[in-house]
Amino acid sequence: MNAPISAPNVVLDAAQEERQRQLLMALDQVLPPHCLLHRREDTTPYECDGLAAYRRVPLAVALPETESQVQRILQACHQLGVPIVPRGAGTGLSGGALPITDGLVLSLAKFKKIVEIDPYARTATVQPGVRNLAISEAAATYGLYYAPDPSSQIACTIGGNVAENSGGVHCLKYGLTVHNVLRVRAITMAGEVIEFGSLAPDAPGLDLLSVFIGSEGMFGVVTEVTVKLVPKPQSAQVVMASFDDVETGGNAVAAIIAAGIIPAGLEMMDKPATQAVEEFVHAGYDLDAAAILLCESDGTLEEVAEEIMRVTHVLKASGATHIRISRSEEERLRFWSGRKNAFPAAGRLSPDYYCMDGTIPRRAIGTLLKRIEGMELQYRLRCINVFHAGDGNMHPLILFNGNDLDEWHRAEAFGADILEACVELGGTITGEHGVGVEKINSMCVQFSPEERDAFFAVKRAFDPVGLLNPDKGIPTRARCAEYGKLHVRGGLLPHPDLPRF
Repeated sequence: MNAPISAPNVVLDAAQEERQRQLLMALDQVLPPHCLLHRREDTTPYECDGLAAYRRVPLAVALPETESQVQRILQACHQLGVPIVPRGAGTGLSGGALPITDGLVLSLAKFKKIVEIDPYARTATVQPGVRNLAISEAAATYGLYYAPDPSSQIACTIGGNVAENSGGVHCLKYGLTVHNVLRVRAITMAGEVIEFGSLAPDAPGLDLLSVFIGSEGMFGVVTEVTVKLVPKPQSAQVVMASFDDVETGGNAVAAIIAAGIIPAGLEMMDKPATQAVEEFVHAGYDLDAAAILLCESDGTLEEVAEEIMRVTHVLKASGATHIRISRSEEERLRFWSGRKNAFPAAGRLSPDYYCMDGTIPRRAIGTLLKRIEGMELQYRLRCINVFHAGDGNMHPLILFNGNDLDEWHRAEAFGADILEACVELGGTITGEHGVGVEKINSMCVQFSPEERDAFFAVKRAFDPVGLLNPDKGIPTRARCAEYGKLHVRGGLLPHPDLPRF
């Protein structure tokens, strides 16, 4: 069990002061003064990412402006043995950008140039600091957009999306980051420039692009990304369906997919979530429903009309108590604004919330929601549920008071139980937020020691000295022994017949 991590080093000890002095001397040869931060008041804003319960202050923060500067920073830190944590916008929710107290934060915030929009090839080449939504804004002139749309898309950057393999409400139909990136240019810890993928239909050699995407900054530092663009649909409508039971709503999701319908988006919220959101954005949600389901269809006018009709039929047959269809683009966007603001709306209910990210087979959604209801009683904490229902990516938000250490411990145990339930039901501990520090213990439950050793072997192939974002993502055998739990896959599962993700 991890306790909340605060920034303990108000004053550096002698060894840290010397380490910082050597680091600053080396980086002074690489960066202009305005690109290097080391005073505590300047480095404190980098002490955490969106998982604010865990905080550490780094020795320094580098904000390079060119690829050459990134290369030289990595070479200098490699020579000094200083660990590096790459950082995007800091919107991540798993502690992937949590600093190392004896290390450097390498921020790519100044890499915000859109290098090229190619409307003929339908691609955009951008630097890693470009915001997700800015790609679509730049491509809109050509009737194109970038499909993956995390709820934080107005702030999160494409480099961070690559690191975490981010998703969004429209990824059921259009895919995650890994399905929409063609090429990544990056620099290894030793300062070697490498490229993954290609602008051509195939790339020479081993296909390592999908290995790199989602590697959480442990393999290399991204300096350029080429993404696919897709045509903006002619029309889009949302069906909002109400259910008097969360399990019935969960089963309706499976029924839609079983009917051969792949909506552009398929999202669900339970009653506590819709009540919090409605007070926050006034989206027009049914506050009497135990759960609501948002199902979007896009395409030509004829395609949308036909799919909306089919979806409505399935929802009625699945027990929907009320169905409402968006009548304008403004209303459609309002429906989605509620879902996309679910996380900040939770802040109105509790001083703190803990957002989980497990993924399960669609048919198990109702089962997991019922289990979470029982866990609320067990841990004496409230939990509201919002999730990408179409691909089974669950985002339970556990509400607690971070100033109460006992509540924090109960929230952490609650979250671990949810993730272990996801594994038991045939799923996985993360769908799009990454492992970081938040879920590193849960990796012990999902993967065997031999599997984790294989993960470490891949990391060593990219970063032999282990200086890029160390102690994230992959737990050591010692950590798993301390955690005291074995993986529960294979014959140990209560339901070994369920297919694995």
